[in-house]
Amino acid sequence: MRAARVSGSTWLNKASLKLLWRQRRVWWLVGLLWVGGAFWRCLPAPLFNDPVSSVLLARDGDLLAAHIAADGQWRFPAAGGVPAKFSQAIIGFEDKRFNSHPGFDPLALARALYLNLKQRRVVSGGSTLTMQVIRLARQNPPRTLVEKLREIILALRLELSLPKSEVLALYADHAPFGGNVVGLQAAAWRYFGRGPEQLSWAEAATLAVLPNNPALIHPGRGRDRLLQKRNALLQRLHANGQLTAVDLRLALLEPLPLAPQPLPRIAPHLLDSLTSEYPEQHRFLTTLDRQLQEKVETQAQAHAAVLALQQIHNLALMVVDNTNFEVLAYVGNSAYQANNDYGYAVDIVQRPRSTGSILKPLLFATMIQRGEILPTTLIPDLPTQYAGYMPENFDRHYRGAVSAQSALARSLNVPAVRMLRQYGVDRFYEFLRNAGMSTLHRRAEGYGLSLILGGAEGTLWDMAGMYTNLAYLAKQTQPQQLLYYGQLKILRSQSNQTQRLAEIGAAAAWTTLNALVEVSRPGQENYWEEFASSRKLAWKTGTSVGMRDAWAIGSDPHYTIAVWAGNASGEGRPDMTGVQVAAPLLFNVFNQLDPTPQWFTKPLELMKPVRICKADGYLAVEGCETQEVWIPKQSQFDRSSTHFQKVHLDRSGRWQVSSDCEQVSRMQHKDWFVLPEAEAFYYQRSHPEYRPLPPFRPDCRAQMAQQDTQGPIDVLYPLPNTRLYIPIDLGAQKSKTVFEAVHARPDAVLYWHLDDHYLGKTQTYHQQALDIQPGQHVLTLVDDHGNRLQRRFEVLGK
Repeated sequence: MRAARVSGSTWLNKASLKLLWRQRRVWWLVGLLWVGGAFWRCLPAPLFNDPVSSVLLARDGDLLAAHIAADGQWRFPAAGGVPAKFSQAIIGFEDKRFNSHPGFDPLALARALYLNLKQRRVVSGGSTLTMQVIRLARQNPPRTLVEKLREIILALRLELSLPKSEVLALYADHAPFGGNVVGLQAAAWRYFGRGPEQLSWAEAATLAVLPNNPALIHPGRGRDRLLQKRNALLQRLHANGQLTAVDLRLALLEPLPLAPQPLPRIAPHLLDSLTSEYPEQHRFLTTLDRQLQEKVETQAQAHAAVLALQQIHNLALMVVDNTNFEVLAYVGNSAYQANNDYGYAVDIVQRPRSTGSILKPLLFATMIQRGEILPTTLIPDLPTQYAGYMPENFDRHYRGAVSAQSALARSLNVPAVRMLRQYGVDRFYEFLRNAGMSTLHRRAEGYGLSLILGGAEGTLWDMAGMYTNLAYLAKQTQPQQLLYYGQLKILRSQSNQTQRLAEIGAAAAWTTLNALVEVSRPGQENYWEEFASSRKLAWKTGTSVGMRDAWAIGSDPHYTIAVWAGNASGEGRPDMTGVQVAAPLLFNVFNQLDPTPQWFTKPLELMKPVRICKADGYLAVEGCETQEVWIPKQSQFDRSSTHFQKVHLDRSGRWQVSSDCEQVSRMQHKDWFVLPEAEAFYYQRSHPEYRPLPPFRPDCRAQMAQQDTQGPIDVLYPLPNTRLYIPIDLGAQKSKTVFEAVHARPDAVLYWHLDDHYLGKTQTYHQQALDIQPGQHVLTLVDDHGNRLQRRFEVLGK
């Protein structure tokens, strides 16, 4: 019995021990899992959270400009790699077993312990590069044994997560290099003026030894020790076979850097704009060509100095590649100063300004595409008024009628307004928005006809984009090709494609650019003549009302350049026109670019020939001299000429006759080019070859009255239903208004009546200066043959 109890007790003890052992195993497993989890979670994420500088890089990675970090340090964002020379140098100096240890080096720790005990002070820490990364991430806490153990644990954990190359990159990006310079990228630019990839062996070695004692970089603070350390490292690299004897000799001859160099400040306004638009991004790899950017900035600064003498203080400029829409040069303002009275800190490229005449080519292009006009179509150019809006040409002269392409080349305002009225403000408004104009914030009717003359505001960025599209489309000559607008790109990561279907084809774009080649060059100096002969260029200028904005944009097959000049404050200056102020810089910059070998190819496969009357540019009719022009195949232009009349003359050719007053056998029959009287009045001033219709012979005047439905009289001013305001002059006297009329016969006499009151008569030059009271009035003109014309108008009071 007793034996049975003992046996049962033993069994219970064994079972208890097994249960206890199992419980302990579970607790050990739980403990191990907890320790493992704690170890895995011990690494902070992110490891570094220090503020970084914002940097602007050229297309090849060269530094253009930088903003200091929020904590006052030059700490560049991670570049994603370490150059080979610095990598070998830093491993050779700090951690020769870096590529083989797991994050800590037992041999280095043992060596450090031995040296410290021997010297009875800390002379070596034994830290690997991985441990130094951890120490940098922990903001350099006090050196204690506990802290060293913590660094070992965290270094081991870091190596389990990242490859050696990324660990080395973390060290290079966050190591101190003296003063407020942190990281290899900032150090290379601050001390040597170039990126770390371009460093020599001596320069890489200098930076490799510097984090160990950053104060050595300062003049007078042990630079001999820095030189000794650098040279010793170079000798070690040579001994390890990483440096040839020739490279060693050359490296040992290189001096140490002097004081830190200022960082580049190229395209600083662009960096400001990008950091504002992308506040979470700090590294901007752009499409800018550094060499071209520096040339363009030099040209812009020289031109700005000249403009400053005229109290014109700001300008902006862009150079775009028409092939891929990449911005190659970007000048945001004429200078870069934060505190000044002239707005130099403003990036004018992105600021809306009155567009002046710069939109006229786009109206011309879309009207050509849609068959509203032909390039040669005559557009009236005479005093014009629409609902109180009365545009004037810049030179305040009228030409009667000009071809659409001539009106574009001369930038005439009156024909442009007439073209816009024909095309429709709403249609053109939607066209501009689809073409990339982002600043049309009002409705179309809010701009009205002034939209074509600077009534809207646009940015240089948008204008450059639309002209680049014009040049791009002109090169898309493949038939049956669906075309989309492109968009400018300034960052390498951006796309140049859009989903906006292009409303202009290659034929219309080519026709527009060809018309812009005829724009008159600024000035008559030999320089411009030589330039014009050496480079073919399609270009357009614009000047806003009050001479507040001066534009010049030009394109060849390869490049588009856009220039704006003026005052950021909006202050206008006398003679501040696009031709005089912006165009010279445009041509100077084009002269810096590689010449384009050939002009845009005429897209004949996308065009068709039509016969037109040479005199007025409308479709040919019987009796006119014709010529052939090429227009887009999609064009549905169908307007035939109405300016040619069959005229019957007597044998002398001086008089018109008819069968009622002359025998048919005694007549001459000619086709005569005839413009309306108002147009003819101005047209013949610049076209001495224009001949008005001969008058009817006195015995045929009755026939004349029946056939002349328009009448020989026309009033140039006031226009029908004009509302006039007559101002008070400087002498506090009411001004007089000059009314003007024309007659088909140069020797005709006109008798003037106002509200049935006789005013007087005129001959040859028909003008009257009238003092008129406010109210509704009727002007009546009667010629010496009894022809009569009336014109109603209103004079406004105060």
